[in-house]
Amino acid sequence: MEVFHIASNKNGLLINDQIRASSVLVIGPNGEQVGVKNLKDALILASYAGLDLVLMNPNGNPPVCKVMDYNKYRYEKQKKEKEATKKQRASSAQLKEFRLSPVIDVGDFETKLRNVTKYLEKGDKIKLSIRFKGRQMAHTELGKDVLDKFAARLSEISIIEQPAKLDGRSMIMLLAPKKEK
Repeated sequence: MEVFHIASNKNGLLINDQIRASSVLVIGPNGEQVGVKNLKDALILASYAGLDLVLMNPNGNPPVCKVMDYNKYRYEKQKKEKEATKKQRASSAQLKEFRLSPVIDVGDFETKLRNVTKYLEKGDKIKLSIRFKGRQMAHTELGKDVLDKFAARLSEISIIEQPAKLDGRSMIMLLAPKKEK
């Protein structure tokens, strides 16, 4: 009787005819232990079930093989990895910087507000900065008022992670999105 390949191997696990052991411990498709079989019998068992014989633990004594649908197993594994990277990307929110001016016009203020709102809704953190030029340094309270007004307008969707703080000629404030419950 000829054993045939149902699936092909692309990521490290040996399947069907690729297995080079004389006898193997066989685990059935539902997780039950079938017992120690010689390789030929294990391959026949897998082919009757219409599944693959996959070498799960080559270092075992005897090596452990499982009867399963290898393509389905590989698909599920890729799906889990994709989900894990998606969660990782979501947890590492980016920091977006927006520069304002102490003498910002209403139209510019509204535009920046709309842009910041989009990023906060996506889950990114926002760094607002105001650069003081020349004589503006004498009136840093104007810059603080602009930042406070900006934060107040966004209070429904964000929290102030770091309040406005003067650092040289710049004033910086950090906003973070509110955690949804």
